[in-house]
Amino acid sequence: MRMSLYGATGVSVLSLLIAGVALAGTPSPPGARVYILAPADGERVASPLVVKFGLQGMGVAPAGVQRPKTGHHHLLVDAPAAPPMDRPLPADAHHRHFGGGQTEARILLPPGRHRLQLIMGDARHVPHDPPVISEPVTVIVE
Repeated sequence: MRMSLYGATGVSVLSLLIAGVALAGTPSPPGARVYILAPADGERVASPLVVKFGLQGMGVAPAGVQRPKTGHHHLLVDAPAAPPMDRPLPADAHHRHFGGGQTEARILLPPGRHRLQLIMGDARHVPHDPPVISEPVTVIVE
């Protein structure tokens, strides 16, 4: 599925970002929660590892698909700071997008300690309002 960056007005999300315009996140359903099912906090793992995503109180829809009470997963890996909550999440080594509606990911990590955290994004990759973000999980890659 291909996601359009253009809304009804013909203005691209990219041009809004370049202009520094904040986007309002889609409202999150009351009580929605995202969490990491596996690996467990403090677990020693081998790389590549499988990260399994858990979600309650909302559904998963691919990026670009606007459905009520849905979003898609983003995995923060050793993110140096919390991403802005009023803009599309960055796409880089620290912010991994799962816009296809995936509920798990196989990721490569170098040996050492790593911090993993999930955040839900709406059809435009903007965190919901209020954000649906997991508690962080720390893993040790051997």
